[in-house]
Amino acid sequence: MLGIIFTGGEAPDTKFIKNLIEAQTQAQKDTLIIAADSGLIAAQNAGVNPDWVIGDMDSIDTQSRLAALPQDRIIRLEHDKDFTDTEMAFSLALEKGCRQIWIIGGGLGRIDHIFGIRSLFEREVFPLRWITSAEDIHCLDANSGQNELFITQKKGALVSVFPLGDGPWEAQSIGLKWQLDGLKWNRGFFGLSNTASENSFSITAKHGRFMVILTL
Repeated sequence: MLGIIFTGGEAPDTKFIKNLIEAQTQAQKDTLIIAADSGLIAAQNAGVNPDWVIGDMDSIDTQSRLAALPQDRIIRLEHDKDFTDTEMAFSLALEKGCRQIWIIGGGLGRIDHIFGIRSLFEREVFPLRWITSAEDIHCLDANSGQNELFITQKKGALVSVFPLGDGPWEAQSIGLKWQLDGLKWNRGFFGLSNTASENSFSITAKHGRFMVILTL
């Protein structure tokens, strides 16, 4: 089952979100929608009512949003807690049986929250995708079934690649201006502002884990 978490911060426009959810429905994929606190706003603005809402609810613009939802699907957390609302939503998705998890939102927000979401990609169980208002971010891991990425974008589209975890790292690519094959990746190293040399490209994680950042 695919878990989609809406979180606070800037999200894609409503049309993009509607098309994304509709594509999952047409593919007949079981999808669980979770809103983390003010992620509820982005979800509802796109016409999506989440299956669960979780958070301390300190960032929701009006409590009427919560009043209109089934109260047994709202998990209220204390404001002072050890984990962020997004982390708690991620844990809830795993608890409910989601084995693939996407995050929507988190763009142009507080830098500590952005770093917090990025840190989720370093963990043993990690999100596969993070979509902000401006970026489409994918996680590839050589030790999982999600080690390849095939993308159709216009020639010249920006592609940035960052290693995650402990390494060692090895990646291969097709259709990029600067191919990833044979690169020596070290902690703190990254490939910034690469570009697509064709109208489609692919990246494969041969060893280790990588974050691939595309322009939405």
